[in-house]
Amino acid sequence: MIFFIPDRRRKETPSLVDQTVAALEHAIQQKTLRPGMVLPSIRQFSRDHGLSTFTVTNAYNRLVARGLVQSQPGANFRVSRQKPVLQSSVPQWVMPRIGSSWLLADVFADHSISIKAGCGWLPPDWHDEAGLPPALRQISRAPVSQVSSYGHPLGYHPLRELITQRLQDHGLDVEPNQILLTHGATQALDIAVRTILRPGDHVAVESPCYANLLQILALSQIVVHAVPRTREGICEQTLEDLAAQHPIRAMFVTTVLQNPTGASFSMAGAFRLLQLAERHDFLVVEDDVSRDLLPEPAPLLAALAGTSRVIHISGFSKNVMPSTRVGYLTCAKPLVEQCTHTKMSLGLTSAELMERAVFQVLRDGRHSTYMRSIRERLHRAHDQVATMMQTHAFDIWTEPGAGLFLWARPPYPLSRDSMISLAARALQAGIWLAPGSYFDPEGQEAGWFRFNVAYSANPRLWQFFQEERERAESAPPSNPSAKTSSR
Repeated sequence: MIFFIPDRRRKETPSLVDQTVAALEHAIQQKTLRPGMVLPSIRQFSRDHGLSTFTVTNAYNRLVARGLVQSQPGANFRVSRQKPVLQSSVPQWVMPRIGSSWLLADVFADHSISIKAGCGWLPPDWHDEAGLPPALRQISRAPVSQVSSYGHPLGYHPLRELITQRLQDHGLDVEPNQILLTHGATQALDIAVRTILRPGDHVAVESPCYANLLQILALSQIVVHAVPRTREGICEQTLEDLAAQHPIRAMFVTTVLQNPTGASFSMAGAFRLLQLAERHDFLVVEDDVSRDLLPEPAPLLAALAGTSRVIHISGFSKNVMPSTRVGYLTCAKPLVEQCTHTKMSLGLTSAELMERAVFQVLRDGRHSTYMRSIRERLHRAHDQVATMMQTHAFDIWTEPGAGLFLWARPPYPLSRDSMISLAARALQAGIWLAPGSYFDPEGQEAGWFRFNVAYSANPRLWQFFQEERERAESAPPSNPSAKTSSR
């Protein structure tokens, strides 16, 4: 029986193993091969389709691993009599309960929503030229002996060397043994928190700020104080007052293209923060994951104050691909040693295979061209989404023209509860929204939403908000004397 005609155009088609697996899976789905039927022998299938026995053996083994085919030593391969879990099967979608846990978990797991206006990553098809597939092919050729161990506690050395070169370009002179590779920048934040803080310690965070940071601090039982984010940095007077009243151990900030507001520190704002840190003797933890998305230079706190005052954290989710899960932190050498101990205690070494892949991507001469195209594409998306927001009378907090995010609110008042209800209605309409309360240290921010410009140009999104505006304007006021606050 002939199941398919192999397509041998290597650059344009899946591998022969993948083609064989797909053809047999299709035959099982269509009941051409029924439960209990014997598959052709490996030699027979090879002769019938002009394939090597190695290719057919790999394909049969993949089918066994998927539960589609059963095999016993010395016996034939048979179609499984149990109902297989097919790769194409999709579970029925059940609407999640809107809340902080949804933003932290369900939003990553659910791929059925078409308009991801509140998400925090680039669309998958924007990564087509990122260079990861050829990098993965390159590392697949490495001898098993080179990639079979746990790897170095600090991470893959060539990537750490490359990171030091990139940081030197921004004025930060560090050595490779001051770079600790982690499982994404979020784990780097977690490692920093667990290393420098203890339950009951006081820290300051931006308001609004990165939602996952709030969860990390809560899990470590840290006392959190909110400092309003401004368009040029943070409110220094608030931080000054807090530092005078409490033993602030650290201030957590995002220097460039902040999540969720999109704002970046000015040089003056950066110097004022560092002066406060020096005067009140607290560390600054600098989250810097989006720097490569900004076209022009911007302050790097670690370069201005040195690693004795600043823990610098970044990663490659925005400039390579989120699925690589490679991040890093750099700080003073004694603290790097402590952070390394924390990392090893939490989960041993990080994934060297992914670190090797990121290294291959970054050293490829095409990566700078790719990043330039991403920055240009995001700039166009900012213009387009900001125009739509203005058309619908949205209040935009700042217009960075770069990065992923715009922080904006609709032209009608919303309480925290009404924002959650609106997000639930949006989800029913196939739209993800990220209400401001998720990014507020006290969970009270009302009215504002984080918009990912790469997903927010869809007309359906703005039709939804237009319908919500009409709904709000037609509803009788519940408390006519109530006044809405503005940020």
